[in-house]
Amino acid sequence: MSGDALVAAARTLCRSVDSLQFSAPATHTLNPLDYAWAPHEQYLRKFGNGKKRVVFMGMNPGPFGMVQVGIPFGEVNAVRDWMKIDAPVAQPKSPNPARPVEGFACTRSEISGQRLWALFSQRFANADDFFADHFVLNYCPLAFFDRARNVTPDKLSKAESTPLYAACDAHLRACVDTLKPDWVIGIGKFAETQAKTALASANPTLRIGTVLHPSPASPMANRGWAAQATAQLAALGVW
Repeated sequence: MSGDALVAAARTLCRSVDSLQFSAPATHTLNPLDYAWAPHEQYLRKFGNGKKRVVFMGMNPGPFGMVQVGIPFGEVNAVRDWMKIDAPVAQPKSPNPARPVEGFACTRSEISGQRLWALFSQRFANADDFFADHFVLNYCPLAFFDRARNVTPDKLSKAESTPLYAACDAHLRACVDTLKPDWVIGIGKFAETQAKTALASANPTLRIGTVLHPSPASPMANRGWAAQATAQLAALGVW
């Protein structure tokens, strides 16, 4: 079962990144693959089986999404009500008081996840129908914070990002080997770039594209993200 292979790959990634150390601008580093493993494993086993035509890949966990519930772009309502996933979430080894982990009790909405999963759930009323042909993962499993402020992986020093990216590249290759997609779609340019770096030479027939990131920090995304993303996917021939 490919779900088993994804679980094994995620466990390896968790161990690899757990051993890394990070400094300024990151004051706190959270690893949802550790403390939110239960819902993450449920996600992999429930939806990660079989070949997927399209794998969507984000950058790293958001503070009110995967940080809370362990699912990429994990807006709580979408995870609980559409995916039908609900599992205990523990506490990080080194909590960030400015961004507490409340699990499925979190009432804040991850806007990027809300937009992403709303598009998918509008197109596929049943989550099983979406995941029959698609999968969503994040490149980097770690969330970085400068106290309350989110820090993206590209802001880390090269000395710290190099071993992190090596672990993430290995995990991405393992996921692609398992899921055998025709397409990897980077959600945002960072994800597209990392996908090309990790995959292009070893997978010459794999097609790699991108859609606009749904972050509210992007002025373009705030002007009808779903319509723009749908048009980009149509232009690529993905949808």
